[in-house]
Order: sequence, then C-alpha cells, then structure tokens
Amino acid sequence: MSTAIIERPAQERAAAVPGLGTLLVLLAGTFVTTLDFFIVNVAIPATQRDLHAGPSTIQFVVAGFGLALAAGLITGGRLGDLYGRRRMYTLGLTLFTLASLACGLAPTAGFLVGARVAQGMAAALLMPQVLGIIGTVYTGERRARAFNAYGLAMGFGGVFGQLIGGLLIKADIAGLGWRTVFLINVPVGLVAVPAAMRLVPESRAGKARLDVVGALLVTAGLVLIVLPLVEGRQEGWPLWTWLCLVAAPFVLAAFAVYQRRAGERALIHLGLFRHRAFSVGAVIALLSQMAVASFFLILALYLQQGRGLSPLESGLIFLALGAGYFVSSSRAVQVAARLGRQVLALGALTMALGYGLLALVAGATDGGIGWLIPGLLLAGCGMGLVMAPLPATALTGVEPRYAASAAGVVSTSLQSGGAIGVAVVGVVFYDVLGTTRFSAAFVAGLTTVIACCLVTAALVQLLPGRRPGEGH
Repeated sequence: MSTAIIERPAQERAAAVPGLGTLLVLLAGTFVTTLDFFIVNVAIPATQRDLHAGPSTIQFVVAGFGLALAAGLITGGRLGDLYGRRRMYTLGLTLFTLASLACGLAPTAGFLVGARVAQGMAAALLMPQVLGIIGTVYTGERRARAFNAYGLAMGFGGVFGQLIGGLLIKADIAGLGWRTVFLINVPVGLVAVPAAMRLVPESRAGKARLDVVGALLVTAGLVLIVLPLVEGRQEGWPLWTWLCLVAAPFVLAAFAVYQRRAGERALIHLGLFRHRAFSVGAVIALLSQMAVASFFLILALYLQQGRGLSPLESGLIFLALGAGYFVSSSRAVQVAARLGRQVLALGALTMALGYGLLALVAGATDGGIGWLIPGLLLAGCGMGLVMAPLPATALTGVEPRYAASAAGVVSTSLQSGGAIGVAVVGVVFYDVLGTTRFSAAFVAGLTTVIACCLVTAALVQLLPGRRPGEGH
C-alpha cells in the first residue's frame, strides 16, 4: 500500500505518477455517484407503489441526495486537503456503498429518504477528492487526459443512467425490482475500496484545523438556495421558500467575511477567485450543468409522458445522446489542443444547435421518434466538448495544497447548477404544460436551456488565453 504524501520535489513526484489502475479506481467512484443521481428517476413509480409513499415523501428520495451532495462538497474537499485525499475518498466510497445497501433494503419510504441523504453526504466526501488527486499526482498532458477521462465517466453516468435503470428494472434480478438500481453500487464498492487503498497515493495540503464555523455557514447558505429551488415548485412556492432565498445571500456573505479573517484555517481560500480561470470556470460549470441536468429532466418527461414510451424505451433513445457524448469527449483533448478555451464555446454552441433542432422537430410533428436522433447526437457531442475539458480549465494554476478544496467548489457549482436548472426549466415546462400539449412544453423548456448555452459560450471569452490543461 502506498503511503507517500504528494507534496514533494517535481522530479520525485514525476517518478511516482500512478498508472491506469489508479485512474480507473478514481473513475469508478465518479461513475457510481453520478449514475446514482440520474438512475433513481426511472425507479420512482415502482418505488412509490411498493413503499406506499406519498408524492412529497417520494420527492425527497430524489431531492435528499442532491441537497446533501451540493451542501457538503466544499467541506468534503477541505477534509481531503487536511486529512488526506485518499483517506477521504476511501471513507466516502465505503459510506456510499453502505448507504446504497441501506437504500436497496429500505423497508419504508422514510428509511429510504434517510439512506438517500446519507448517500449524498458520502458522495460529497468522495467526489472532490477525485479532482483533487488528479490535479495533484498528474502533470502536463497526462493530467489533461485524466481530467478528460473524469468528464467522460461523469457524462456516462448521467447520459446512460436512465438506460441502465430501465435495463435493471426490466431484468428484475431475484425479484428485487427497483431495489437493484441501488444495490448495483455494492459490488462496485467492494472492489474499488480495497483497490483504492492499494493503488491511490496519499496526498494532503497541511495540518491546519477544520474551519467548523465556515463549514456550517457555507452548508447553511447552500441549503437555503438548493432546498427551496428543489421543493418550491411542487409545494406551490410557499412563504418559506422565498424567505430562504432572501436569506441565502446574507449567509454566504457572512461566510465570505469569515473566510477572509480565518487565514490558513479557511475552508475556501478566497485568493483562489483571483485566478480568472478558476472563478470564470466555476460559473461556466454552474451554467453548463443547468443546461445538461434540466435537459435530461424534460427529455425524460417528454419521452415517457408525452410520447408514451416505457423507461427502457426512453433509455434506448438516450443512447443517441450517449453516442454523441462518447465520440466528442474521447476526442476532446485533441480538439482542446487546437482550439484552447474555445473548445468550451464550440461545445456550448453545438449543444444549443442540437437543442434547437429538437425544438423544431417537437414543434413541427409528434410523428416518428427517430426524427429526434440527429438533435440528440448533436447535443451529446456538445456536452462532451464542454464536460471533458472543463475540470482542467477551471483548476489550471491551482496550487496542489488547495487542490481538493478548489475541486469542491467546482463540484458544488456543477451540482448546484443542476438543481437550479431543474427548478427554473421545470417551472417553465410545467407552466406551459398546464395550458397546452407536452410538445409545446418541451419546446419552451428547450428555449430556456438554449439561453444557458449561449451565455456559457459568451463567458468562455473571459477565460485566460492559455489552453486547457496547461500550467503557468
């Protein structure tokens, strides 16, 4: 088992660069946590029937995971900086595996909600360590390729989540039905945890104490944003949702002031935001995930409820999206080497073009489902060109000692962007659906998503001119 701390001279560190096995272990955690965010949507109807759960309770099966994940990522990243990124990764993956087992064996809806919150907390502990470890132990072209592989694994988990869930439920292994979408994580964890302890080198930033007050403030601020956005529409936007949204900026401002005074103990070193690549990259991460996560939602609703497809049939349609993603993300490093930062703009504009084509097809006809394929292929290609190079772009120039906490900020932007996008586009989609057909609601939602893509492409022009993955 490696016990080396990756804070050493460059020559010694280069000699200790991990191999493919290390990267595969890290990507296994990335894949299952991203998959878990999307796969559960397929299982919701069967879960609700089996556990006799009401709509509000079953909604927290989805929301509880996302809320715990978004709120805990920054703290999880800092824990990795302080106590060891491999240690926090293996601990997070162990807890995630146990929570997945609890979800799969849940006897009641309330138990399932609690287990899903535990899953989200465990995912928040492991996810930022992946980017932190990659940013610390790899350099140059190898780091760019590792970041690209991270984006590929994350995209596969999202794009193929619905198909994998549909296949598992259709197979009904051992009569477990919907429970298999959670239990599938258990064998992955049983293999990946011991492999991580053997293959992943340890790294950390220092021995400073955890900023407990900062952790509480940032967690409270993120909960005040994400919770009302996740629950507001379903609850009819009661007063408490607006009070939360009003209070959130003040809590986050208090967090920023406290961080400025905390010095080396700070949860987030605000100096990170002086790096234009990091600050703009974090905003691009938020906007791009708004466009991706909300699109997955309205596409699934349109296919299953608007076009009457089964979960498995809907998942098969997602294959076109996945094919485009696979082709573009596997070539993203080469494209980025030629275009630099503009690879992100190209990806965002390609997504917008794909969404626009889907809007034209849905608005013109409700005929053959095959007419959606070209638009889905284009949208998938755009996603790959954005998601694969984005981590390297945002984390370029970040000091190794702040790698995991910076990765926590980027991961938080991605997860918060997903929640905000689903809330905003969901409001547009359901408002239109209340007065007309599914196709019109789908088009309205796509229009909002296209706007996110266009703003993302514009923001790319604010990034520094160096290429993704290059250092100073």
